[in-house]
Amino acid sequence: MSQPLVGIIMGSESDLKIMQEASEILQQLGVEFELTVVSAHRTPQRMMDYAVGAKERGIKVIVAGAGGAAHLPGMVAAITTLPVIGVPIKSSNSIDGWDSVLSILQMPGGVPVATVALNGAKNAGILAAQIIGTHSKPVADKLVEMKKQMREKVENSVREIRIAGYNNEFDS
Repeated sequence: MSQPLVGIIMGSESDLKIMQEASEILQQLGVEFELTVVSAHRTPQRMMDYAVGAKERGIKVIVAGAGGAAHLPGMVAAITTLPVIGVPIKSSNSIDGWDSVLSILQMPGGVPVATVALNGAKNAGILAAQIIGTHSKPVADKLVEMKKQMREKVENSVREIRIAGYNNEFDS
């Protein structure tokens, strides 16, 4: 197994269902990653140790998911110089997910956290791969292929709708 380039962390095991989407997309794109639970509130020293040691271990990007108050991405970003991508998670104690979104999105100047949509771990994985792809041609090539497949899927849908007899002046 190669050196992990992306660290995927989450506030609790209950976030794993969402955060697995980041790991799945990274696997598809051939990006090595590590995945663990790091709670900003329940294990603050573990969080500090993770954030401080990530760069030394070869991590290039951290994807951090958290629900509720969602302090994990911002606290990790405050400790490391690595890019941090925050995934707000709609949790059982959430205010419809808005608490998580705003906790990650509204970081003070000097502590940026790239923020994806609520439960948007797939996009976080893609963004992490795009960052890695700036220095890895194999990853960049797989991203190009992924975009091509997405485009082809839409083009196939256009053809199927046309075959079904629907008219659209745009597609004429």
